[in-house]
Amino acid sequence: MLNRNLRDTAIKELERITNVHTAVVENTKNSAINLFELRQKCCTSVIMECEAYVNTLSNSPKEFEKAVSEYRLEVREFKGILEEIDSEISAANIKAGGTAGGGALAGAGVAAFAPTAAMAIATTFGTASTGTAIATLGGAAATNAALAWLGGGALAVGGGGMAGGSALLAMAGPIGWGISISAIVGGGLMSRKRNAEIAEKANNETIKITAQIKQLDVSIKSIEKLIELTSTHVKGVSDVLAYLKEHAPLNYRQFSNDQSKALMLLINHVNSLSELLKKSVN
Repeated sequence: MLNRNLRDTAIKELERITNVHTAVVENTKNSAINLFELRQKCCTSVIMECEAYVNTLSNSPKEFEKAVSEYRLEVREFKGILEEIDSEISAANIKAGGTAGGGALAGAGVAAFAPTAAMAIATTFGTASTGTAIATLGGAAATNAALAWLGGGALAVGGGGMAGGSALLAMAGPIGWGISISAIVGGGLMSRKRNAEIAEKANNETIKITAQIKQLDVSIKSIEKLIELTSTHVKGVSDVLAYLKEHAPLNYRQFSNDQSKALMLLINHVNSLSELLKKSVN
């Protein structure tokens, strides 16, 4: 009657898909944090183990020293990005009069992004400064600024560029886009025409949110693939180092053929970690 069933069905589906979106965003965030924590391990224990072994090995091949040196540079770059993000978060929070974990990020409609999550997301999708103080903005402008800061211009650090930005826009969710059931329903009499309009708007937003969920699903798969590859090479470094420390002499010139092959394998693992440490999700 008066298209009420049409309206109610459309709104119920919008509510359902919004809840699905919330869960997918949480999964995306958690995956990014897992990748971030693995990369932190690469920047601490893994590089330290590699450098320690280089220091014990005499007449080590130039390829090995070069690989470790390039890995060290990537670690420094990664740590530099973290320092930049931390500085931006602190500055934005001060301007917003907030505290750690709130401030500008909360004001930008992404309050779920605590500092660790913000760093995880920024290093997963890339980082870039908007040149605008997020804390001075409000509403949708603040949301867009925060998302741009977290990933919109990621090409500068080898990130996903606009692709990364679209994934982050997907993470903003319906609230970040200014969409809500109340906004769609609005005021006015519940006439047949009005109910039909509400149903159409709700259906259109459901389509948009569904598309964003698909975008995030792709991002999650990409993140999980990065985690899998990184984990493989971290384990590879650990296993080969353990073998060399136990079986190989401290002078490379005394290496057997198998031990030389093992060192080349170690170099491949180290080079792969260097590339993976800077890789962002599109």
